[in-house]
Amino acid sequence: MELIERLLFGSESLWGGGVAHSVLILALVVALGVMLGKLKVAGVSLGVTGILFVGIGFSYFGMNVDEHLMHFLKEFGLILFVYSIGLQVGPGFFSSFRKGGVTLNKLAVLVVALGVATTVALYYITGLSMTTMVGVMSGAVTNTPGLGAAQQAFSDMHAGADAPDIATGYAVAYPLGVVGAILTLIGLRYLLRIDVKREEAAAGQDSDAQKDLTTRRLSVEIVNAAVNGKTVAEIRDLALRDFVDRILLIAAPRDVEALVALLGREVDAEPMVHDKAMISRRILITKPELNGKTLSELRVRSTCGVTITRINRSGIDLVASGNLQLQIGDRVTVVGPELSVAHAERLFGNSLKRLNHPNLIPIFTGIALGVLLGSISFWIPGIPQPVKLGLAGGPLIVAILIGRYGPHYKLVTYTTMSANLMLREVGISLFLAGVGLGAGEEFVPTLAAGGYVWIAYGAVITVVPLLLAGIFGRFYYKLTYYTLIGVLSGASTNPPALAYSAEQTSSDAPSVGYATVYPLSMFLRVLAAQLLILIFG
Repeated sequence: MELIERLLFGSESLWGGGVAHSVLILALVVALGVMLGKLKVAGVSLGVTGILFVGIGFSYFGMNVDEHLMHFLKEFGLILFVYSIGLQVGPGFFSSFRKGGVTLNKLAVLVVALGVATTVALYYITGLSMTTMVGVMSGAVTNTPGLGAAQQAFSDMHAGADAPDIATGYAVAYPLGVVGAILTLIGLRYLLRIDVKREEAAAGQDSDAQKDLTTRRLSVEIVNAAVNGKTVAEIRDLALRDFVDRILLIAAPRDVEALVALLGREVDAEPMVHDKAMISRRILITKPELNGKTLSELRVRSTCGVTITRINRSGIDLVASGNLQLQIGDRVTVVGPELSVAHAERLFGNSLKRLNHPNLIPIFTGIALGVLLGSISFWIPGIPQPVKLGLAGGPLIVAILIGRYGPHYKLVTYTTMSANLMLREVGISLFLAGVGLGAGEEFVPTLAAGGYVWIAYGAVITVVPLLLAGIFGRFYYKLTYYTLIGVLSGASTNPPALAYSAEQTSSDAPSVGYATVYPLSMFLRVLAAQLLILIFG
């Protein structure tokens, strides 16, 4: 019994002194927190944020860790977390500003701006400190990087001091932030009087802004005499072979109507799909020398005798245009005779073993560059203190840039989804454990002194921006309901809301909307949290 007490509360006589005790407490907090996060109440769980609450509990009862060790682990965990997010969203960050993506991202910016405006309004109305309100805001939109950015900004302004009320506000507002977002999406369904069958049909046809972000397959029978005798190359310069009676097209949804009008009429694709002379196969790009090359440079049609119809990157199908740059980990769909497809497999690699080997150089080089960038001070007019991106903003920006432009310079930035998730989960677990252990002593006294009212403030920050932006997006941008709720989930950086949205439809409209706005929303959430601390804190 005495040994257990010494392990939990610390003793210099233990092997390793405070380090052994700190590692034990940290491991227990993370393990118990993950278990707590998996418990569901009315179908909703805390997820990884359960670690924060377990950390608060341990700290409240006096089971804390070495201060210097925890400070390092917390900051390093934050760096790993935001850097892995940056690597994931980097390839799609700038491409999300294409024609259709601009519309969706405008709506996401509106959600973020309304959230910040609501936070500032509550700051003046309630008289609470901005550190508290930023914590409540981060919890209300379930944005953990924003919490880390706010803490880092406050620490930089006050010579390394911590602000426990940031973490307390986050912890108080987070549970209702998850539930409130889902309830708001349900409320919009009734407020906007959504016809589920009509919205399902519209989502399947990409009838809104998403028509510029995806591809569609269709089979067309040629009945237009004006094109009789011409090759497909003469019509669209994308030919596989000479003119045939029926062709299978992969096109952007916005081009479908014009192509059908030019060629003939749309027919059932099944007979062509089962043509045994031609096969279709998805091939994984694993050869490093292909990283950054464009499709036109590879000339696969002349060298392999196959045609690339589309490319899947991060779960989204892209049109196979000649100027599209390939990246390690892309999945290309090729069509051609079986021998030609086998030749294409050798060209692209198609070896999972290669992808399973981690590329550590871009990870740690990027982290080093991110820390350097985050340490540079610069002035923004109207802000009394010099601004630094800090350990949250610097690595995030560098990771986005490396994820996007690394292939241009033959830098392999690909990590498997499982490796990225492991890096991210370890980072966020260390960070949340550190935050919880540092805030536990103040948590219960704060709630007893009236901090429970912060839950209501968090609910306002969660619901009001989503309601207003939802109504605006529906009537001004004419978005389908399923695209709309995907965008709102992404703008709130709220995975449980996305999970709910995806369950409501058989289409991938919510997922595409979420993925389109998530990178910019994450960046703006991190930036907004820092700026609020720097301006008002």
